[in-house]
Amino acid sequence: MKKELRTTEGAAPVGAYSQGLVVGDFVYTSGMGPLDPQTGEIAGDDIVTQTHQVMRNLGAILAAHGLGYDDVVKATVHLQHLKRDFAAYNEVYKSYFTAPYPVRTTVGSELLDILVEIDFVAHKSA
Repeated sequence: MKKELRTTEGAAPVGAYSQGLVVGDFVYTSGMGPLDPQTGEIAGDDIVTQTHQVMRNLGAILAAHGLGYDDVVKATVHLQHLKRDFAAYNEVYKSYFTAPYPVRTTVGSELLDILVEIDFVAHKSA
């Protein structure tokens, strides 16, 4: 059984997908981009600003189910400019977590008008 997670504190879906789903003790988020939930506009034009917005969007989805960044077990990250932006993105990303960090895959991808997209898998501890 799956339950949809929805919050106005995170970016609204722009397609046929849910912000997040709860399945058992796991929360799965959709890939989130750097859309400001208040304006619907892309936040900033640099990797640092966009990564912070993506992380805030994901944090809001987790919070909708009483979870936080420390509950994240897996992250998948897409960067428009992998070589150019990895170091700056990584500094922002790691500031949201404490060790042990979630497992992560980071790849270069062609993204539509954004620099970063991230999705999470989180686990609700017993």
